[in-house]
Amino acid sequence: MQRGDTELAVRDLDEAGTETRFPAPWPRRYGSVAVSPAGDVAVFAGVHALQAVDTTGTVLWEIRHGCWSAAVCTTAHASFSEYADDHHHGHADSGSAAFSCDGKVLWAHVRSHTGHDTQEEWLILDAADGSLLDRAATMTVGSGSYHFPHPDPAYMGLSIAEGEETSPVLWGRWDGTQLTVQRFIEEVLLAVSPSGEHFLTTDTGQWALYLHQAEDGTELRRLNAQDAVPPPPGDDRARWDFEAAFPYDDTAVAGTEHHAEDPRHWLIDPRTMALRGSVVYPFPVSGPPLPAGKDAWCTVFKDQTALHLWDLPHRA
Repeated sequence: MQRGDTELAVRDLDEAGTETRFPAPWPRRYGSVAVSPAGDVAVFAGVHALQAVDTTGTVLWEIRHGCWSAAVCTTAHASFSEYADDHHHGHADSGSAAFSCDGKVLWAHVRSHTGHDTQEEWLILDAADGSLLDRAATMTVGSGSYHFPHPDPAYMGLSIAEGEETSPVLWGRWDGTQLTVQRFIEEVLLAVSPSGEHFLTTDTGQWALYLHQAEDGTELRRLNAQDAVPPPPGDDRARWDFEAAFPYDDTAVAGTEHHAEDPRHWLIDPRTMALRGSVVYPFPVSGPPLPAGKDAWCTVFKDQTALHLWDLPHRA
């Protein structure tokens, strides 16, 4: 996905770069966006609303919600033009949304309409018409959030950034009638394995990687950074990044020092949570390794003008 102020461009990496464009209802700094697995619908998660559009820009449905700005705003704005020039709305926090892997359900992290006592919720919506299927209070005060789809459409992960050590991971399961949510306090969700059997987290202190069983959230194993990775020059310890990839069921890719000119990426064996070695790229990369689906991960140029996909074709 390439997000501009007036449109969203979606490129299919499996079919010679086929590109689809969606007109955007508001500029890119006003929230985030999710695209359906079929690539025919985009849901823009904005400051005041979730809006689903097709490639012509036709609004398929809209769900208005409480304001994500830091200023107290209790107005149920009907359109973006009503707050386009407001400073607080332009620098608002944000929620997020994601489609289930079958495209039938949309999960969304929003703020509710409760005036001065605004609360945050996790909604499950029918992706076809936006009708509400279930909801749960997140009990958070988030500045941003990130969804992690699962190969089983019943599951979804949500990592909420609160800017403090209490930032939680929410692991949700919706069986078609009831939503159940597990909470992992002071953890950040990194990636879900291709089979969906496991997910990977780190703690807010970036001390360790934790492998969880997806079915019930049980922690199976962990890898402490100080036991596996030498500290970078001038620092007393290594820290796992808040982003990682899980391209193979037997291999995860985690990084350290993503702000450095030469960040280090590491191969992790989740079966033992042992370090297998460092990744040696054919040219310098920037930032952390990022999820890119099964059998691949990606890195993004520092200026965000280019993306590279990587794999391990000769892995043991």
